[in-house]
Amino acid sequence: MRRSRGLTAALVLSLAGAGTGIGLVLMPEASAITPPVAFTADELPTWQPNGIVFATAEANGTVFAGGTFSAVRPPDGASGAEQEAVNFVALDAATGNPTSCKLAFTTGDGSATVRALEVSKDKKTLYAGGYFGAVNGTPVSSMAAIDIATCTPKAAFHPGFPATVRGLAVTDDTVYAAGDFAAVEGQTRERFAAVDAGSGALKPFTANADEPGRAIEVTPDGKNVLLGGDFFDINGKSTHALAVVNATTGAVAKTYSNIPSNSVVKDIATDATGFYTGNEGSGGGVFDGRIGLNLSDFSEKWRDRCLGATQAVLPYDGVLYSASHAHDCSLEGQFPDGKRNFFNAQLTNYEGAAPAPVDGFVRSPRKLGWHPTANDGIGEGIGPRTLTIAEKNDVKYLWSGGEFTTINGKPQQALTRFASTGDVGAPTTPVASAGSVKPDEVQVRWRTSYDADDSKLTYRIYRNGSSSPIATVTAESLEWLRPQASWTDTTVKAGQSYTYRVTATDAAGNTSALSANAAVTVPSSVQSYPEQVRADGASLYWRYDDVVSPYVADSSVAGNTSGVQLNAPALRQAPGAISGASTAMGFNGTSQQVYSDHRQTVGSAYSIETWFKTNTTRGGKLVGFGSNTDRSSGSYDKQIYMTNSGRLVFGISNGSARTISTGLFDTYNDNKWHHVVATLGASGMELIVDGQSKGTQSVSNPVSYEGFWHVGGDNLSGWPTKPTSNFFAGQLDETAIYPKALTAAQAKKHYDLAKAPSDTVSKVSATEDTYVNQGAPSAANGAATSLAVRGTSEYQTYLRFNLPAAPAGQVLKSASLQIKTSTQANAGTTDKISVVPVTGTWSGATTTFNAKPALGATELGSFASVPDGSAIQSTPLDTAALTPVLGTGYSMALTSTGTDPLWIWSMEATAADAAPQLVLTFGPK
Repeated sequence: MRRSRGLTAALVLSLAGAGTGIGLVLMPEASAITPPVAFTADELPTWQPNGIVFATAEANGTVFAGGTFSAVRPPDGASGAEQEAVNFVALDAATGNPTSCKLAFTTGDGSATVRALEVSKDKKTLYAGGYFGAVNGTPVSSMAAIDIATCTPKAAFHPGFPATVRGLAVTDDTVYAAGDFAAVEGQTRERFAAVDAGSGALKPFTANADEPGRAIEVTPDGKNVLLGGDFFDINGKSTHALAVVNATTGAVAKTYSNIPSNSVVKDIATDATGFYTGNEGSGGGVFDGRIGLNLSDFSEKWRDRCLGATQAVLPYDGVLYSASHAHDCSLEGQFPDGKRNFFNAQLTNYEGAAPAPVDGFVRSPRKLGWHPTANDGIGEGIGPRTLTIAEKNDVKYLWSGGEFTTINGKPQQALTRFASTGDVGAPTTPVASAGSVKPDEVQVRWRTSYDADDSKLTYRIYRNGSSSPIATVTAESLEWLRPQASWTDTTVKAGQSYTYRVTATDAAGNTSALSANAAVTVPSSVQSYPEQVRADGASLYWRYDDVVSPYVADSSVAGNTSGVQLNAPALRQAPGAISGASTAMGFNGTSQQVYSDHRQTVGSAYSIETWFKTNTTRGGKLVGFGSNTDRSSGSYDKQIYMTNSGRLVFGISNGSARTISTGLFDTYNDNKWHHVVATLGASGMELIVDGQSKGTQSVSNPVSYEGFWHVGGDNLSGWPTKPTSNFFAGQLDETAIYPKALTAAQAKKHYDLAKAPSDTVSKVSATEDTYVNQGAPSAANGAATSLAVRGTSEYQTYLRFNLPAAPAGQVLKSASLQIKTSTQANAGTTDKISVVPVTGTWSGATTTFNAKPALGATELGSFASVPDGSAIQSTPLDTAALTPVLGTGYSMALTSTGTDPLWIWSMEATAADAAPQLVLTFGPK
């Protein structure tokens, strides 16, 4: 019997994001593991059998494991010798080490195996079922009772089961069994039976089934028994795989007809108000997931239709833990077909009202952030098979047995365990980017991290290398759902450059490494094209300015739908489609694409927009919507694709393929940048290329399904004029999705704005630097790795830059000086630091305090003060003073009248972003 050890109310979690169950939210501090999950995902050292564990049970801090094996060995890397263990081992729940209890389950005919273990309510007797003829030499018949205190079989308990027993349930006076048998003690009992818990005498209970029984459980009130298995008939009544019968007589109380005929029930467990099934199927249309049912009337409350057979279910404190190899939860609106998830946790009940049924079934409550990993292992190759919770010294342990040979990527066979305390795993490092399309605002974006047992993570954003965060944000993520999180910095200044790094911290305080620097220069004026895309309501906007894989940032105002790069598309392809420094992404036409980071449903009105450049003659999909991520989608439409000849096709499905194509000679594979917008709205569909409408079509009732946006490729099978390749070879830029139909005028405006003049940013590092020291008046410091500024006693720093000339038709719109304080203590200053021109001559090799250059009197800019801590600092400079010297070498000095020194890195330093730098922004006259 697997009954919850005390159901408590599940903690209600703050959620955001329609249809996803995950969002960016502000939350209070959580406990060491994100509630209501009760266990870490960190595996503990555990002795391991050399075969398969089919059953586990616990009593008084000891865990019993049965199966098909002959020995146990220490955890990998631990000391100790292998010990004999014939199909059974008892282990200390807290240490994972074998106890002194040794039992050998054997048979003289065939191979013995233990398939079921259950402990009496008083924790004094262990009942075992399987296929065996003796326990430590004491004759039995596939069922045995073990005195736990003495670790000896009870000879008086000797029911005769002639075939394998696969499931057990125990009350104060009765042991219920499920299995392959057709008789017990010579009397007909087909697949289910009950015997006296003390003597083993057969009881009148009769629930005859036509196919094997695999699971059995008694309801908490003791009045009914829940049966699971392969059967189609119980006591002559039609019911498949699941039935409820009277606990005394076996009379059928409830039948079920909505489990597919090619699926069976492998496990049943109860809590105070419900019961839950784990299911397995074979073939098409199977049901492999879990069902939650009410104990009050045995009706179904929800159904989890994930594919990947479920071997065990265990409710505990409002959470249903399961052992399976779930690989496709598309029908639940969760992860698509892909990698196997062997351990899952989900709420046992909805936190509010349950949603409306989908395909006749209420979807299961949301899955939680608990993701230990395993592998298929040996035997049938289905990973974990059992779940049991044990407690010792006030710590709870979740044990699992099965066929696996690795846990969390490390060797571990057949048994593993997870504790309720001691979370030691840090989240993955965030992948961050930063962008700015208008003065005084930077959008910092990052792909949320993954933590195996914490779905709520705290993100700290650090600016310009500071050791103190400028902002803290909390967001949710799961192993298979890592949406973008973002924060907008409104304290920036136009024309200045900034860097940002992000860390992720779980509730136990485990912190990831810092993300790579995300650098951005704030424009001095609004960037017309991207700001118009944002203003027109894009809910997804991929600009492809990313510098690291595998993340593509969403630059929409609040969409937070980032992209995931597949097979390493080429980054930072220049020039991009629009004026300015923005770049494009390159695709190879064979395997590369980008897909959106979370599942969504597209409404009846939308627009797809992108720029493209190619000379391919194999066609391919530019942008589309599909039901999978890194595998070919089974459902796919809402797409723009190119034919082999270079024509463009916009296709949607309303039960049949509806398309608009450009003309026969209207081709676009000329290796030039082109702009395409495809819309669907109340008036139908329209295709617009380079600002010109290429056709419209009336269409209604577009097909709706859950899926992901794809750029660069996905399935095109069955679509008209299908190209040779599903994948696009070329460059793509400025991809946007809108939850409405753009007008032809809006599309034309976007096309025209791409040619609008844009700012050009030049970052110029110092070509020479030094400082002079009044305390060492004859010293030349041109090779020093740090520079100093002070009034008394005096330090002066000199910097030389080769200034670029203004680009044709542009003028200097803003300029700033960027320095980075060193790591020495008290490197900052409370004094004002002035930036002035150097009018005299100097060199790093010869300039000393005794031979320092003359300085100009007019201030170019200043730092009011500089805080301690190694970080980048920036100040605006006078553009009127710099404009006449563009295109020449130019020197400036840092001076002070105070007594508190400033220490900064020089160009010779090896620290990141160390060299002093000018940031020059040029724009249209």
